[in-house]
Amino acid sequence: MSCERLWQDKEVRFDAQRSVLLLRGGENSIDSINSVEDTKGNSGETGSLIVSNLRIMWASHKSRRTNLSIGLNTVISISIQKARLKLHHELAQALHIVSKFNGSHFEFIFTSYVQSSPRLFTTVQAVLRAYETSRLYRELKLRITMFRGCKLSLLRYETLHSCIRGAWNLSSEQGNLGVLFLTNMRVLWHASIAANFNVSVPYIETKDVKIRASKFGRVLVIFTFHQCGHCVLGFRIGPNERLVACLQEINSLRAAFAVKPQFGVFRKCDSKQLATPRHLRSCSQELPTPDANVAARPHVPRAVYNCVASCEVPEIPPTFNWDLGLASDFSLPISL
Repeated sequence: MSCERLWQDKEVRFDAQRSVLLLRGGENSIDSINSVEDTKGNSGETGSLIVSNLRIMWASHKSRRTNLSIGLNTVISISIQKARLKLHHELAQALHIVSKFNGSHFEFIFTSYVQSSPRLFTTVQAVLRAYETSRLYRELKLRITMFRGCKLSLLRYETLHSCIRGAWNLSSEQGNLGVLFLTNMRVLWHASIAANFNVSVPYIETKDVKIRASKFGRVLVIFTFHQCGHCVLGFRIGPNERLVACLQEINSLRAAFAVKPQFGVFRKCDSKQLATPRHLRSCSQELPTPDANVAARPHVPRAVYNCVASCEVPEIPPTFNWDLGLASDFSLPISL
């Protein structure tokens, strides 16, 4: 049994089928906020904003086909700005999100009609922080810090099942001798002569694990999904009985992980922590009022969310700096 491909945190989807908004295995709803307006694409239309450990979703109360799914891995910036509510005709604080997917930038503006509650800002910011600090659960990584002192550094809720010494990594022509670790979440390997020469492969990124013939003999081969670049890892483990036992154990651990995957975001909505978000930048600039015809259209195209002006940096020719005696680029203002 292989793990279902993880796309929820890596893609942006518009007006998808309602089944796409259903939580996948291991995905947990951290907070759900009602009366939230999609100010950018559906001005004047309220819906529910759901924040999970993988993505931010918005679903319209009026139309089942009007929804958004924004993967946390696509988010490149968040801030608090001011937007004008169409129904109330007043300025209100809005959550401004810029994301990048398939080479395009998208801008989302969410405004809560309950202005006394800061949950719209605090929840998203806290979940994003937890997501960024837990990438080892979800991504293939090279040259990580595997040990604390002489002890293997395990993740939260991670348990070590097997330690296989004498495992050759076949990434180079001659191979590198090392140690293979099997846990309930991932496969780890490090070279015997240098512990910092290592690799960490989460089960959520493994597409298949097989035994294949090679010029080194029968080897264990791990295939990953395309988001990892279709990476293929090979390990030679002898004798053959030991190799077969290793394959069976990995597939058994993958099957158990697929039943209840763990993505590393353990954030829970706590009312005591929902204070005014001083750490988020409040911008006094008023966002432009969306087109009044947007909400009236039965289907809002994804082009409405395109973010061009705020993402493209104008090309400015270098100028000669007499103080430095060099030609330098003009310094653009940076907003933190």
